Amino acid sequence: MSGFKTYLSFVKPYWKLVVITVLIGMIKFGIPLTLPLILKYVVDDLLLSSLPAEVKVQKLIYVMLFAFALFVIVRAPIEYLRQYFAQLTTSRILYDLRNRLYDHIQKLSIRYYHNHKTGEIISRMINDADNTKNIVETGMMNVWLDLFTLSIAMGFMFYMDVELTLVAIAVFPFYALSVKKLYSKLRAFSKSRSQALADMQAHLFERVNGISVIKSFTLEDVEKDNFDKKNLLFLQKALALTKWNALTNAIINTLTDIAPLLVLFYGGYQVIQGGITLGAFVAFFAYLDRLYSPLRRLVNSSTELTQASASLERVIELLNEPYDIVDSPAAKSVQEVKGKIDFEHVSFRYDNSADWVLNDIRLNIRPGETIALVGMSGGGKSSLISLIPRFYDIQQGRILLDDVDLKDISIKSLRSQIGMVLQDNILFSGSVRENILFGKPGASEKEIIHAARAANAHDFILNLPNGYDTEIGERGVKLSGGQKQRIAIARVFLKDPRILVLDEATSALDLESEHLIQEALEQLAKDRTTLIVAHRLSTITHADQIVLIEHGEIKEKGTHEELMKKEGAYARLFNVQNLNETVKTDSF
Repeated sequence: MSGFKTYLSFVKPYWKLVVITVLIGMIKFGIPLTLPLILKYVVDDLLLSSLPAEVKVQKLIYVMLFAFALFVIVRAPIEYLRQYFAQLTTSRILYDLRNRLYDHIQKLSIRYYHNHKTGEIISRMINDADNTKNIVETGMMNVWLDLFTLSIAMGFMFYMDVELTLVAIAVFPFYALSVKKLYSKLRAFSKSRSQALADMQAHLFERVNGISVIKSFTLEDVEKDNFDKKNLLFLQKALALTKWNALTNAIINTLTDIAPLLVLFYGGYQVIQGGITLGAFVAFFAYLDRLYSPLRRLVNSSTELTQASASLERVIELLNEPYDIVDSPAAKSVQEVKGKIDFEHVSFRYDNSADWVLNDIRLNIRPGETIALVGMSGGGKSSLISLIPRFYDIQQGRILLDDVDLKDISIKSLRSQIGMVLQDNILFSGSVRENILFGKPGASEKEIIHAARAANAHDFILNLPNGYDTEIGERGVKLSGGQKQRIAIARVFLKDPRILVLDEATSALDLESEHLIQEALEQLAKDRTTLIVAHRLSTITHADQIVLIEHGEIKEKGTHEELMKKEGAYARLFNVQNLNETVKTDSF
């Protein structure tokens, strides 16, 4: 019920449109209810009357002109308006719902995305959100219109013959019993099908993104079988829902067919006995269709609403997903920062049941300093830098920026002061210019070019087919690794942050690209507090502090010269790397 109340908050701004659509629908569905009355008049008052033939024809022409005017001239625009307003209302509500969902998922923490598949999130935003429109179109519009049609038809039928009407509605209790029994499982089947679809989409999303891996390992046949399993599971869930729907329709249609047979028998008997006129019997039989058509639609509406409620449940589950990282009530915005960062006895783990990733970290970084974090993979370097923009919150200790606890700084203003260049930077489909503008939306062309020059990217951009307007493809697939990295650096130049985070930004690149990027990064790091996660120690010997992290703890700390004099773990690691590089150079 709480989920339905949440959904009503999206409907509330459009309640006038809903009412207008229902009122127009009442006219649309009310017009066909006049046809049996016209039929009764034609049979009893014209065809079976003793009026002269000329008079009958004249009156028949008048009746038909009225009928044509009502059903052709009046009903056509009414039908158009009803459809238009119904679609307008549901489309606007879906627009608002998807906007809210998108805004919501942007506020979810990195941890949430690590624990949920992208394809499933997309499925809830697209498929499940789209299915919820039946709650409005069917539940708030069509159901009331069908009840209106049903009530008017029954009113006319009771007016014409009470006994015959009671015969016509004798199967109503069986309808109610069928709906109660059959629809109890429909919700579970609908939700199960939606989950299977989401799983298949999540699998497909991952495989499309990793198609180069599949091809390089010639796993096409294996992956075809894997997708077949997901597709088969969805087929099974879909067929289970289809079977239940088919069973429901079979029972409902059978009950619907019983009513006309009962009316045909009893009504025919009444005509023979003189209880009702032939015209009244024909009109009554015509109203029978007006009675059971909306009733059948109401039953189908139950199916649609059950499936829509299952989708709504999945949408609300996503909307109710709590935010791990939020501003504290006392959080304030920061406009300018010096870049002083202090880690005070910081301990961190990704999950309360997991082991500590960082343990009792104590580190003081002065404004404008360059700090290099080194050590073996898995030691906690990347985890440490992810705490500065509050991608995760720590469990113990404090992190201070300019002597202010990070939790007392608004997340948006904190992250606006931080620029990040990663090993695998994400570029988006679109032009080079659009990707650089991520650093500062609305920047001028002069600022964009200045940032690109600073990143050693301007020259290669001009050599692209359309320069800054060149489309780079999804994740920048049309660019080399070095080109992507320089565009990523350009957007950080454009952002102009006070704090710079470099996470193995030059690894896995050729020597020429590495030289250009290293040059750009040195320019970028000037007068900024810079944290560098580096695998190649020869690139960070200039750092003001080098911090060796192993198993989540700081083992050594100092300048390159100081650590080399200690002849500890850092010196051994540096010497091993130098020896390996010398061997590689000599081999060439």
